[in-house]
Amino acid sequence: MQNSIITDAQGLLPPPRALLRGASLFLDFDGTLVDLQDRPDAVTADAELRGLIARLGEALDGRVAIVTGRAIAHVEHMFGSLSFAVAGSHGVEFRWPDGRTAAPALPPTLDRVMAQVHAFAATRDDVLVETKPFGVGLHYRMAPQHEADARVLAQRLATEHALHLQPGKMMIELRAASGDKGSAITRLMQDAPFAGMRPVFLGDDVTDEDGFHAVAAMGGVGILVGDARPTAAGYRLADVAQVRAWLQGAVQVAV
Repeated sequence: MQNSIITDAQGLLPPPRALLRGASLFLDFDGTLVDLQDRPDAVTADAELRGLIARLGEALDGRVAIVTGRAIAHVEHMFGSLSFAVAGSHGVEFRWPDGRTAAPALPPTLDRVMAQVHAFAATRDDVLVETKPFGVGLHYRMAPQHEADARVLAQRLATEHALHLQPGKMMIELRAASGDKGSAITRLMQDAPFAGMRPVFLGDDVTDEDGFHAVAAMGGVGILVGDARPTAAGYRLADVAQVRAWLQGAVQVAV
């Protein structure tokens, strides 16, 4: 989805507090709602965040979804019972608050791919493997000297096994099916309670640009989190702390 205007985020202002009135809210997780960590399994959803998401859901009549590269099972583990929608694994799997789910079939060679990724990491200190239900992530945040080799391996495996290759911040992921955060938001916007409202999406990574393009195409707006860079977002917040502060203010006037 590359039909939106790309701007330099340096001149983007913070979003107004009233932006969530009549909106459907879509939220990336890592780097947006929680700070990035060296180890993905070190991330938690603290009580403040869980309470904030609950208040947003009440104010927006359920029009809140987390759209993340993480597996839905990881989100459920951190939040407990899910009262909001989740699009996980970069738009590959879905779970709605009423219990409905959607996910693709697993490719038969995924186990072999995971074995090769684990073998690669076993010979390189501080390279981490994140096993996902529809793929595998290779993290080199603590070992950037291995980035080139990790990308070569991932590209080879993607080609040999017809897998989707998804780069991210100091990581690269192989997964069973194509999809992105833009297609995930578009799908969620087709059903209640999101349909008919203006979509707003917050995200920090280059993988979130698909989401920014998607919401812009539907008359909504994206909010970039982090340092300025070329983006399809219309507003910017500097970091996770600013995101939480803005959401705390916006929820008070969202009704």
